Amino acid sequence: MKSLCFSPRTASLSISRQSNSPSLSSTARRRFSQSEIEQPIDAAAAIIMKWDAETSAYAGVTSLFHENKREAMQFTKSVNELQDIMHLLVSDQDSGSEKFSQAQRLMQIAMKRLQKEFYQILSTNRADLDPESVSTRSSRTSTSMSDYDDDGLPDDEIRTAGDSITELEDVSSTAMSDLKLIADCMIASGYAKECIRVYKIIRKSIIDEGIYKLGIEKLSSSQVNKMDWDVLDLKIKNWLDAEKISLRTLFKGERILCDHVFSSSDSIKESCFAEISKEGATLLFGFAELVAKAKKSPMEKMFRVLDMYRAISEDWQEIETIFAFESVSAVRLQAINSLVRLSESVLSLLTDFESTIHKDSSKAMTPGSGLHRLTMYSMDYLTLLADYCNILTDIISDWPPPAKSSLPESFFNSPVSDDSPRPAISVRIAWLILVLLCKLDCKSKHYKDVSLSYLFLANNLQHVISRVRASNLMYLLGEEWITKHEAKVRQFAANYERLAWGQVFASLPENPMASMTGGKAKECFMKFTSSFEDAYSKQCSCVVPDLKLRDEIKASIGTKVVAVYREFYDMHKSTVGEESSEKLFVRFSPEDVGNYLSELFFATVSSGSSSTSSSTSSHHHRYMRSLLRA
Repeated sequence: MKSLCFSPRTASLSISRQSNSPSLSSTARRRFSQSEIEQPIDAAAAIIMKWDAETSAYAGVTSLFHENKREAMQFTKSVNELQDIMHLLVSDQDSGSEKFSQAQRLMQIAMKRLQKEFYQILSTNRADLDPESVSTRSSRTSTSMSDYDDDGLPDDEIRTAGDSITELEDVSSTAMSDLKLIADCMIASGYAKECIRVYKIIRKSIIDEGIYKLGIEKLSSSQVNKMDWDVLDLKIKNWLDAEKISLRTLFKGERILCDHVFSSSDSIKESCFAEISKEGATLLFGFAELVAKAKKSPMEKMFRVLDMYRAISEDWQEIETIFAFESVSAVRLQAINSLVRLSESVLSLLTDFESTIHKDSSKAMTPGSGLHRLTMYSMDYLTLLADYCNILTDIISDWPPPAKSSLPESFFNSPVSDDSPRPAISVRIAWLILVLLCKLDCKSKHYKDVSLSYLFLANNLQHVISRVRASNLMYLLGEEWITKHEAKVRQFAANYERLAWGQVFASLPENPMASMTGGKAKECFMKFTSSFEDAYSKQCSCVVPDLKLRDEIKASIGTKVVAVYREFYDMHKSTVGEESSEKLFVRFSPEDVGNYLSELFFATVSSGSSSTSSSTSSHHHRYMRSLLRA
């Protein structure tokens, strides 16, 4: 059966086929009496002409929907009835009659009025129809009075608070209802284009203004590359806030308003939302891609890139929901491209970080065998990376495992080489630490005194372990990794103790309580004094920043020196001879030895300090940047 679709503006008739459509009613088929035609046209003429701005000064300065809501409802009802009459005249083959021409003129006047009302409502209610207000209203039901009861407010204050919230919601709700009423009427009457044009102009200006106020601007790749890091960093921080606000209020609110006002036409609400939001949303997500491509150092860029990746990935479901229309697929595509570029940037930055460790060719020895700047920088970096473990897991999951050919075979007994399946992020972090430890091993060989090289390794590995234990690295590497590396620290410390203090240990007899001649006792005292003074003079400038390791090393040395020396001292001091001989051969009492040992490893060495102050951290970063530029 044929259904008739009439556009009164053009007086044209289009015929479309619909399956299972009902036949025209008997009213549509019969000839209408003159009074049945004239009465609704005259009724429509009365209210339409009353609000014709060209013939009424009052209508020119007054808003129909603001002044008299009941009359506004009657106005749209009359327009709809006029539309029905025009359809019936066409179906009765009477489209050339004077009444049809009159109805058509009235329809044009009515549409002009409704277009003006539509514009006025959108313009005067900008504050109430801003995306934030619309999105907030849509996600919140009317405020429960029980929320105020807990505060112990008086009943009149509760009512006042409730009334205020209701009043604000009513203004927004009324404006949205009026816009929908007008849009439905204009679309049904064939004037959708005029309605849409007004809506797009006003609403796009609101979205564009919102994007501007959020600090999102159009930038080129070269502009981003030329920016100082401090400037770009501020823009990224601003973007992270803007991304949340724009999704949860700006675009979400506009989508809700669009869907409500043009609920009668899916194609119209889609085209409106696309034209209004597409440019701003593409600009928003495009900035992330520009940052991903920017050439900045790993320390500066990595964590901002991860922040941006996390922001988009966490909001992906909302992005897909808000920009679900095919006409805004470019927005989804831009967001995906940004995620891809950001993930590629992360992988590239991780590679650069590993390369930075490999490229550190400085041969300067750390004074006091303390912490190397490379160790502190690297662990600062890795500790911060561990805070992004969930994001990194997503990014690194398909990244090939690291190649081991660049490291000595002796290092492959590390957990990183285990065959048991482990998360890719854990393998990568363990590998980067292994690269660091290998580099530190190379640097330790620059010490002429081998004992100092072992203390250097013990100090730096202990720092690595301490940072692992105190951060999310512990969950990535596991207790087994920590246990294995703690054993290495003990081994390094034992080697240091043996090489640095071995002569002191050897100067004391295996059995300090055994009897010996006065000459032999003098020889032992002199040998101990000489070896202790020599060892102490070499080790007094050493530093052990870690309190636990420092105490363990001193306790171990003290047990092997002080305790044994005390027994020997108490047993053989009297055999040395008179007081003058005693002072000559016995230079140290057990208490003196203990006091000297207790003062060890406290030396303050600037480059070996474990301080995490901002100035020290900045120094580390400058140091690493110089390597990257090398």
